[in-house]
Amino acid sequence: MLLIMVSALIIQMFNPWGVNRIPQAASCGEGCSRYDVVVVGSELQGVLLAREAQKLGLSVLILDPREKPGGELIQGEMLFLDEPRDKRHVSLAQGEMKNLFHAYNKGKIRNLQEFQAYYNKLIENLPLKSGIKIHDVEEAAVNDSHTMKSLTYKDRDQKAYKLEARYWVENTDFNALTGWLKHKKRIPGMEVIEKRNSPGYMGATYMLNYKNVDWKKLNTEVLKHYPLSNLRKIYGPNTYVDWNFAVGFSNVMNKFAPLEKFVRLRGLNIANQRGGKVIINGLIIYNVDPSNDASVKEAMRKGAAEAPRILEYLRSHLPGFEKAEMNVAPNYLYIRDFNRFETDYVLKYEDVMGGKMFWDNVSIGAYPVDLQGTVHIPHGIGFGVTPAYGIPLRSFLLKEYNNVLAVGKNIGADIKAYGTSRIMANNALAAQTIGIILGHESDRRQLKDLTPEDFRRIHHYLKRKYRIQVERA
Repeated sequence: MLLIMVSALIIQMFNPWGVNRIPQAASCGEGCSRYDVVVVGSELQGVLLAREAQKLGLSVLILDPREKPGGELIQGEMLFLDEPRDKRHVSLAQGEMKNLFHAYNKGKIRNLQEFQAYYNKLIENLPLKSGIKIHDVEEAAVNDSHTMKSLTYKDRDQKAYKLEARYWVENTDFNALTGWLKHKKRIPGMEVIEKRNSPGYMGATYMLNYKNVDWKKLNTEVLKHYPLSNLRKIYGPNTYVDWNFAVGFSNVMNKFAPLEKFVRLRGLNIANQRGGKVIINGLIIYNVDPSNDASVKEAMRKGAAEAPRILEYLRSHLPGFEKAEMNVAPNYLYIRDFNRFETDYVLKYEDVMGGKMFWDNVSIGAYPVDLQGTVHIPHGIGFGVTPAYGIPLRSFLLKEYNNVLAVGKNIGADIKAYGTSRIMANNALAAQTIGIILGHESDRRQLKDLTPEDFRRIHHYLKRKYRIQVERA
């Protein structure tokens, strides 16, 4: 008997979930499964939500309409991470984002293989199906609101499956779920800044991978141009280099002449991936519709065509790149902006610039209000640096629906507030927090019914159990 007990303890130590501990779906009839939470899309934010909800005993499923999981981070290789900091330059990263930034800043997670290993660990126990196609969504009126009842999809086996769920989560960059809903209203986007009537979107990015870069030379040669005033006169505003990252060089990059239309090389964000390898966020492609496969394919073609031309340009215009070579191309784009729909509270520019805190905060963020370029405003535009500000749960609860959440870049925010709240670290903390709240509160009441009194209790256990402090900065 003692041997059996010890063996069981050892199994639990190496398998903390235990045997059969992962919550399973319930049947809702033939060919129908019912989950507590169904997340559509495999972006990091929704993964964090699903992971926390599952840890707390909820049955979850991630349906991924893309062929491979990972979204912006893994498939788009957006591996230059922006860390939110307050005006004292203190990091605001919390929860899982704090773990990621610690490893990232130390250089332990910097290249695609390391990010892939990190992501794989996050999804290790999560049911995830990639390559699915949604075929139908059923919704119904409930009092003065609406509810999403079911979703039907086809898997790779071409068979149809039906799902029901207590909560549905939009977690894609192309409205794979919310695009089906009938009672939604789009939040005006970049057309507000452009002063145009038709919808406008910030450009997408094709990430540039190069190898055989001499980072020591880049660092040394750029620093020779100090003081800072002279450095920025030569290379452009905000130019900076250290042993891990390099940013700026807009004076040089603005002179690059693209071969393709609706393409621009802006100032660079370069991450040193060690061993002579770098990844660069800098090639903007305009007019990309991520919900249209042909549009994505054409943007990828343009990026692939420009990448070797940019390499040749860097070889003769940026120190340390003289012997650089092409590295493996990304599988997808970094989509920074698409349709977002009204939520119970739409975060406002005045909120973020004023450092407003909300009774239902699920994240505290900060980042410059950065609106990247469009065809009509190719250089983009900034609207100031924010202090630390709160992001409420209500900005992720889709208006007109009692059980649909919109996480990540689907956040409900006006276009200026979106310029800062779109940053992954800001809305990923929110998604993780929401997953925790779902696990603790879903048997008590619906998310939309939570009160200020409830949140005093919620903020207490977030801080005490999870070391997540989002009540105030």
